[in-house]
Amino acid sequence: MTPDHDRSRRSDSRPPLSDLLRGHRLAAGLTQAELADRAGVGVRTVRDLERGRATRPQRTTVDLLADALDLTGAARREFVATARPTPPAAPASAPVEAAPDPGTPVALPQPVPLLGRERDVAEVSALLDAYPVVSLVGLAGVGKTALALTVAHAVAARHPGGVAGVLVGEGSDAADVLAASTSVFGVSRLADLACRFAGRPALLLVDAVDRAPGSVADALRSLTDATPGLRVLVTGRRPVGLPGELVRPVAPLDVPPAGVQPADRAELDRWPAAALFAARFTQARHAPPTRAELPALAALVRRLGGLPLAVELMAARGRILDVTELLDRYGDRVLDLAGVRPGWEPVDPAAGTVTLREAVATSYHLLAAADRAALRRLSAFRNRWSVELAEELLADGGHRWDAVPLLDRLRELGLLSVRGTGPFRFRLLDAVRDFAAEQADLEFETAGIRLRHATVIAGLVRRTAPGLVGAELPGTVHLLDEATGDISAALAYAAEDAPAIALLLAAALPRWWRLRGRDVAGRAWLRRLLADPRTAGAPPVLRAWALLGSARLAAEHGAGPEELPSARAALAVFAEVGDVTGELSARSVLCAVLRGLGAHDEAREQAEAALALATRHGRVREMAVAQHHLTWHDVRVGELAGGRRRLATVDRLAAQCGDQRLRLLARADLAELTRLEGRYAEAAEQGRRAATALVELGDPGRRRRTIGGVGLALALHGRDDEALAVVAELWPSGRVPRPRRPPAAERWDPPVAGRDIRTEDPLRALIEGQVALNRGDRELAAEWFAAAAEAAAGGADRRDLVEALVGLAASTGDVAVLDRLDRARQVTGVSLLPREEELLYSLAAQRERARRA
Repeated sequence: MTPDHDRSRRSDSRPPLSDLLRGHRLAAGLTQAELADRAGVGVRTVRDLERGRATRPQRTTVDLLADALDLTGAARREFVATARPTPPAAPASAPVEAAPDPGTPVALPQPVPLLGRERDVAEVSALLDAYPVVSLVGLAGVGKTALALTVAHAVAARHPGGVAGVLVGEGSDAADVLAASTSVFGVSRLADLACRFAGRPALLLVDAVDRAPGSVADALRSLTDATPGLRVLVTGRRPVGLPGELVRPVAPLDVPPAGVQPADRAELDRWPAAALFAARFTQARHAPPTRAELPALAALVRRLGGLPLAVELMAARGRILDVTELLDRYGDRVLDLAGVRPGWEPVDPAAGTVTLREAVATSYHLLAAADRAALRRLSAFRNRWSVELAEELLADGGHRWDAVPLLDRLRELGLLSVRGTGPFRFRLLDAVRDFAAEQADLEFETAGIRLRHATVIAGLVRRTAPGLVGAELPGTVHLLDEATGDISAALAYAAEDAPAIALLLAAALPRWWRLRGRDVAGRAWLRRLLADPRTAGAPPVLRAWALLGSARLAAEHGAGPEELPSARAALAVFAEVGDVTGELSARSVLCAVLRGLGAHDEAREQAEAALALATRHGRVREMAVAQHHLTWHDVRVGELAGGRRRLATVDRLAAQCGDQRLRLLARADLAELTRLEGRYAEAAEQGRRAATALVELGDPGRRRRTIGGVGLALALHGRDDEALAVVAELWPSGRVPRPRRPPAAERWDPPVAGRDIRTEDPLRALIEGQVALNRGDRELAAEWFAAAAEAAAGGADRRDLVEALVGLAASTGDVAVLDRLDRARQVTGVSLLPREEELLYSLAAQRERARRA
């Protein structure tokens, strides 16, 4: 995004480049396409040069064209000099196109179009009204010069004294900078500037001040003292250090957040870094990125950190590779990207090429040794972090120190990004983090840094995890979501090199894993760490929490029976040490696990014991949880009125302790109870409201169950199309029904060959079975109800099994199904509801009439 700033006027009689190129091409007998093919450049490049649309080609392009035209000697020198004219000699500082007379308001190149910088332009423009010197600081390639040019043109009308710019050269002294600064306004002496401006505001843009910071500071001090109406906008990798200077870091462009998978180009373009990459990639490949490439594109610009230079350099490789190949090949090598050094003046290509590693290294070495060591430690963070976490990571020997001055210095150098208003708003740029991690490797610090990082993150999670129950749940989940990358990194490292810390971390995470649908992966971590012989000596209570967490997560994906011994062992430990919180949690988990086993009486005993213990200790939330478990047992035996009363109690207790999640779960259960009572329209409405609220909470498993209940209520109400829409929501790839079928031939086509979704979720099968029954297709309904019975046989809610068998009996009228239903009721203890009894009685009567007939 660095613009071509060398717009100096031609001072000789050479023909323009467009005429010279066209003449040489015609003399060689070549078409534009043939010349482009010979030179290895795009035909559009040749066309734009001959039409005068492009007047400043890259030196490499010039050499390729000269070779393709077989130019030698004087002809080649003339062609190169025309295409790449040498700027006027300026050993130290050079003016950027001096204003020819006082009436010319802007003596700067036109800016290139910017993406995603609207807010930056507005903020910097406003700052120039309030501060005499505004410094735009940041890494090389972040777009400081392009932003400065855009701002300068945007505020030109407010500076009638003139707007001009100076590029600082290597080794400039104060006199050089001062001379260049006065000459761009058309005067030769500093004393003449006041007359030149005549009291009118003026703006001077000074680029690349880090090439000679001391000289620039002395020159600008003289300029601002002599001309109070002069505003100065400077760019560099560090501030100038003048009194009254306002430092404004330039951050990289916004990138798609982790986990975002853009569905189309319009959604992708919401993030400027992605939009810039897509635009440049399209130019390089002459074809836009495909829909299939968009996820890789989002991941790639995240790795590039939104740094415009890196984005442009990577996109240019699109001439050879597609986006997925770019991510695979360069995703872990962004520091090796090389390009032309940013600046206003043309430079020799051999000297101007710079890698991102070199660009970051320049800013890194501006730091003091202690700050560099701190930066290496901070590179352990994978995402955003807070001041408090930084202080914990940087602390030595238990000493707590103030990290704010350090973070301010990193921010001033553009090494640190600060976004948002929450505590987790600090983040190292990706290229900076990668470079600092490399330096830590060279200093043999990596192992110690990662161990410290794992310890800090484990402490954060242990302090935070208690908030995963009760009124603090939403804020706690959000905080852990913010730290997801660091939690994963800490757990992965500690599991290998510090398993005791890993167990401490993992034992605090099951509730969060459950709410975020990571129950399978979370349980795998816990089982691995518990089996590690190096954790055998961990405190018994810690191992008990890990065992209980494994059982809690197993119950989420139907593996609860496998972890019954773990839950019992945890309960024994908590009871022995008198840990009331642990004992209540263990009994709650056992309620769920035992229900899945069909051990309903013992499950009820655990719930009643938990209620008594919670009541004895005044634990209001745990009282609500126990009542919630007991509600299911009331429903199991057909005591729907009793279940409704319990749910009212759950809601009251949950409101008393501020636990919104429990209130939502009670409302979701109330919707299911309303369906069992036969009030289907009301149940569907209640379920929809509860499912919408569960989206914000998380808990995908509970939300799925609630949506399934809505679909079943709609099917029982005869609203078949709405019920099938729910099926499509539960199963996005869906089945497409054939428009018409011969009798007993139509089926719903499964989306994946060899995989029958009907056996995976009883609610889906119950919905589709009821829809088929409504439509009079008893054969298809029987298939679905049989599949629902098979899926529900091992599920936690055995009422699904009874409902499936009732539906199967209604579809087939088979006496064997009724016998199976009786056996299931004896095993599960589930009582038939009045609606189900009426249906079965009607079927029996129909069968008797048929027998007599």
